[in-house]
Amino acid sequence: MQETLSAIRDLYKNWKGKEPLAIDLLPQSGSERRYFRIRGDDGDVIGTSGANVKENESFIYFSRHFHGKGLAIPAIYAVSDDGELYLQEDLGTVSLLDKLEEGGFGETVYALFRESLTALAKLQVLGDEGLDYSKCLTNKEFGKQAILADLLYFKYYFLDALRRPYDKQQLLDDFEALSTYLTHTEYKFFMFRDFQSRNIMVKENGTVFFIDYQGGMKGAPQYDVASMLWQARANLPDEWKEKLLEDYMDVFEGLVPAPLDRQLFRSQYNGYVLIRLLQVLGAYGFRGLFERKAQFLTSIPLALRNLREFAGNQGPGISLPEFQRVLDLCVSDTVIEQFTPVQADEDTALVVKIHSFSYKKDKPVDDSGNGGGFVFDCRGLLNPGRITSMKTQTGRDKEVKDYLEQQTRMPEFLNSVFDVVDISVEDYIKRGFDSLTVSFGCTGGQHRSVYAADALARHLRNKFRVKTDVKHLVQDGKNWINELPASK
Repeated sequence: MQETLSAIRDLYKNWKGKEPLAIDLLPQSGSERRYFRIRGDDGDVIGTSGANVKENESFIYFSRHFHGKGLAIPAIYAVSDDGELYLQEDLGTVSLLDKLEEGGFGETVYALFRESLTALAKLQVLGDEGLDYSKCLTNKEFGKQAILADLLYFKYYFLDALRRPYDKQQLLDDFEALSTYLTHTEYKFFMFRDFQSRNIMVKENGTVFFIDYQGGMKGAPQYDVASMLWQARANLPDEWKEKLLEDYMDVFEGLVPAPLDRQLFRSQYNGYVLIRLLQVLGAYGFRGLFERKAQFLTSIPLALRNLREFAGNQGPGISLPEFQRVLDLCVSDTVIEQFTPVQADEDTALVVKIHSFSYKKDKPVDDSGNGGGFVFDCRGLLNPGRITSMKTQTGRDKEVKDYLEQQTRMPEFLNSVFDVVDISVEDYIKRGFDSLTVSFGCTGGQHRSVYAADALARHLRNKFRVKTDVKHLVQDGKNWINELPASK
């Protein structure tokens, strides 16, 4: 990491002619890329480090092409000689999803969605002009092969994981028919590929900008609209979906030479909604069921309900009997309940007591009368306390958290912890138990155990809505365990 920081600093200095004031490592997203906020006396920029040079080249080429047309993307300022580092415009920290979660379904947020779709239409149509699609990261076009790939992604990583019987050959035949139907779209322009509210940044003046379009290719514009309006996390009202689609078609029609056949456009849009919903389920299945990342597992019920809402009111426009049977299976109450965790309510008695402690000092004691509880040893993970800059910090400080998340196996460790603890929490909620104790120990009770305890509490509150009582023995400066209220 120090080597990367030094290279980022040198790139900035070569571009700007002076040293940055500071460089902050930003939280890592779903990709392998690392982002840095580089602070200067005349403004901030974002530094990006990525070992996938071809991916970097696609992003940089698209960005420069679109920026030259005045489209809503960040400017590229500098690129390292090896292509692994680049500097780009800082678009801030607020996404359209943040605005939605903060402001709800009000007029201001609707206007931001409408502006985003307006900017999207311009990116698709105007950005397509003169674009060299040989620069695409993977396929040059979202055609039959790419559509089939999305469908098979759903099949292998979600449908097959259900272990329910279906006619595999008939389903593959239906996949073939659907991908052929959708390939013959009337319009093909630049396709963003992952157009959703997390990838739309809102600046302080209310203007919107796009990020993460390096996977773009030529394809149907309806796919991007479907991605945004049917994003499970956003959960837009039906009224918004309908009105925003009309808003988009109004703008799109003004950019293309011939009048828009809205009925045909809608029919193909419905097909791409279906493709996108299934692709998202495949992604959640892969990340959640195979990579065992808890946050993706909790998104599966949202995606299934989204699919049920769509499948109950719309169709792809052609007859696909086995495909329809598989959809009915996926959106059945049984399957949705399979992925929906038990949720605590105001009458739930359970309180999960989560402790951090030092193995060199007093260990926590369970005073609930039940005895036991889980105890997880964090000492197998690299210790940030051995690094001078973090020696006096704790697992709640940013530098320590970044180190544990990005330089150690803490994410894997916690995923395994979540798997084990979740079983008991779900069972205890169902059976009306009132107490469960989970403790994390490390050498000093300062870094790893503190971070893990906080992470588990956050996970349990998000997944089960259960009450948690987090105490850090060493950081609280006393053995508080004997002061906990008695179990009900």
